[in-house]
Order: sequence, then structure tokens, then C-alpha cells
Amino acid sequence: MKDSLPALSSRRVRRISGAAGLLYPLLGACLWAAAVGYKPVIIVHGLFDSSGDFKDLQRFINESHPGTNVSVIDLFDRSSSLQPMWKQVEGFKEAIHPIMQNAEDGVHFICYSQGGLICRGILSTLNDHNVQSFISLSSPQAGQYGDTDYLRYLFPQFVKSNLFHLCYTSVGQRISICNYWNDPHHRDMYVDSSDYLALLNSERSNPNSTEWKKNFLKIKKLVLVGGPDDGVITPWQSSQFGFFDDNDTVVEMQHQDMYLRDVFGLKTLGARGDLIICSVPGVEHVYWHSNETVFHLCMEKWLV
Repeated sequence: MKDSLPALSSRRVRRISGAAGLLYPLLGACLWAAAVGYKPVIIVHGLFDSSGDFKDLQRFINESHPGTNVSVIDLFDRSSSLQPMWKQVEGFKEAIHPIMQNAEDGVHFICYSQGGLICRGILSTLNDHNVQSFISLSSPQAGQYGDTDYLRYLFPQFVKSNLFHLCYTSVGQRISICNYWNDPHHRDMYVDSSDYLALLNSERSNPNSTEWKKNFLKIKKLVLVGGPDDGVITPWQSSQFGFFDDNDTVVEMQHQDMYLRDVFGLKTLGARGDLIICSVPGVEHVYWHSNETVFHLCMEKWLV
């Protein structure tokens, strides 16, 4: 008796085989993602940004690490990003903490520009954080001192040499950028007046410095991303904890007092092998989070 099912044509068999050839790798990737269980990624934006500016970065993450839960925190967008840094730290902390509590194996931070300093505030003051990789993406970690378009827009009557007249006052310290404005020619005023960066860097007496250092050192990796063509972070080496001396000469991180005295853990991270420097030329400031090459070179491997 003949089989009641029609025979499959060779063309149809080829189509099915081809579909299976595409399906099996995809299925395998999904099973791999489920088995690996990529840690959630939390993204914190920078000055004048909003959560909607990070769609490219979200796509890069999901293409390279399928199934990753990516949260771009939608707070202090656009002009609200000028609010004082400690206020932003508390707001972002409140939004981020539940994500951390639901992530048994920890989370990763990608923090862009001003957001990198906000994330340092969170990492220093949150005792029970579980951040594994902290990727600081073109962030003025050692401060900002430059005549940029941002400065001319915000303070048209000032240039870098006289902005200290505003920033190092109680009024100026209500503006986020003044919280990390670091004038190398008025060092004493910066240390005495900075309510944010000078405390984070323990350049100003801080009774919480030991606890903050302990909290910060809970991270597994610190990845410092920046480059010479940034055009906004000034000097660009500030993204990697380098900064000007009083002669406007850049002193690299390893020769900075904050590193040599290990005041908040940089030297310890270096000794552990957990301090990664990633410098990429040819990238302007506004493109760091949408540049796929930067993602693959500097971020991808630390998001597992």
C-alpha cells in the first residue's frame, strides 16, 4: 500500500533544511543566553541628555548579549540635568536600587559623561550595591576645565579662567557643572567650595571617606573610556583621572595624588588588575554611546 502522505519535493526539502539552518543557531543563541544569564545593565545619561538618546547602545548590547535586561534611567533629562549632583545621585539611587535588589548576581553600570560622576556618587554612598562592571564613558572623573560649547551656552559671560567666580559660591554649587568644575589655578577655592567632586576624590576632609572607599571597591571592574578627539571633556584625560597642574600640563592618573595615596581605591583596583583604560581616537563627545566600534572595543567583554 502506498503511503497516504505526499512525498516532499526536493525543493521543499531544501527550503525546510535552509530554514532549520537559520533556526538552529538562533535557538542555540537563545538557550546560551538563558544559560549564561547576562547581568542587567543600567545606563545613566549625561548633561542635557535623555533616556531616548541611548537606543543605539541598547541595540548593541542586545545584539551581542541576547536577553540582557537594559534599563536607561529616565530622570533629570535635558535642562533638569543641571540640578545639583547630590540631588541627582539620590534620585538615580532610588530608581536603581530596586533593579539591583532583583538581580541576584549583580548588575553592570554604563554611565556617560556627567552620568559617570553621578554613578561614582551612587557607588560610594550605597552600602549594599552589587555593581560588577562600572563603565565610565567619557566622564570628567577628575573634573572639567575648558572653554567648550557647553560652557559658552550655559555661561555666555564667562570663560574658563573666570568661571570660578560663580562656581565656587553657594549659588554656583546649585548647578551640576559647578559641582565638578576644577580650576587648577584656584585649587584652594575648589577644595574649600566643591560640594561634590572634592568630596568624592577625598581632596576635602570627608568623615565618610573610609566607608565610601569600601563601597566603591565592591565593583569588580572599572573601565575608563575616553579619547583625544572628544572635544568636550577638558582635558580629555580627565575621563581617565588625568588632569591639569597649575601650569596647564596634564598629569596622568598614575601620578595624581588621589591615585598615589589610594584615597578612594584607584590604586587598589590597579593592583587587583581591575582598572581598565580604553582610549579611542576619532570619537567626538556626543557619539561615544552610538559608536559600535567603541562598544566592541571598550564595553562588550565587561557586560557578562
